[in-house]
Amino acid sequence: MVVYWEYAFAENFLIDGLLLLLSLLCTRGKISVWRLLSASGLGAAQAVVFPLLRLPVWASYLVKILFGLTLCLIVAPKGGKALLRTGVAFFALTFAYGGLLTAAYSFFNVEYVEGNGYLVEQAPVALVVCGALAFFVATVLGARSFYAYRKLKRSLCSCTLRSGEKNLSLTGLYDSGNMLTYKGQPVCVVSAAVVFALFGRSAKSAGRITVKTVNGSRDAPVFACEQLQVDGRGYGSAYLTVGEVSSKNYQIILHNSYIGERNETFKPVASLVKKDGGNG
Repeated sequence: MVVYWEYAFAENFLIDGLLLLLSLLCTRGKISVWRLLSASGLGAAQAVVFPLLRLPVWASYLVKILFGLTLCLIVAPKGGKALLRTGVAFFALTFAYGGLLTAAYSFFNVEYVEGNGYLVEQAPVALVVCGALAFFVATVLGARSFYAYRKLKRSLCSCTLRSGEKNLSLTGLYDSGNMLTYKGQPVCVVSAAVVFALFGRSAKSAGRITVKTVNGSRDAPVFACEQLQVDGRGYGSAYLTVGEVSSKNYQIILHNSYIGERNETFKPVASLVKKDGGNG
């Protein structure tokens, strides 16, 4: 059997580099190109030399684990929690990618030698490269979706609106992009369905304000409810206006002044409304 070490080196350099880069992206670690290239090169060299060693099975796994941790230490040199997160992500992604290749190799009937891995020259280069790139894109998209979802969940809270004898429980969104005011007071944004459920058909507006969105400016009515509660904290009366609140995750967009009350700082999550230009 003839094994071209340069092909094996290049292939493992690409795969190790992608896995290490994905580990840093998934854990939001600091990316250093030189450290990433150094770790990828070391990993590729290990992949070429390792098959030449004659080690028992337990020793082979131990060496691979220690070497993987070494690669993680190179790209995350500060150690501690950063190294732990990077290491967990790296090994998890390695197992996931290995499973993907196993399925792909099985589908394409690529020869497998027990204990030595898949033969490099038997696996089409296009299959390995395309599989690695597809895995990279899917993982990046999945990580972005996860962090966006977690960010949204951290910005949600429980709200209660009261008008007369009606009490309406809603899920609210802390949004630093909402700076709407009416007569100097903060204005929250709800859908028309919420206004109807709270005030009924006889809802009377207290005035109108100008709401600016990505689609332009428009006039919107302002309604006054008797009490607003956010996470159990009462704020007395509050103003509401009708806007585009179509999310299934929340039904009211709170004014950014409520963020200060929560003693936390959020970047805009849903910049649906901006500062109004009038006083109503």
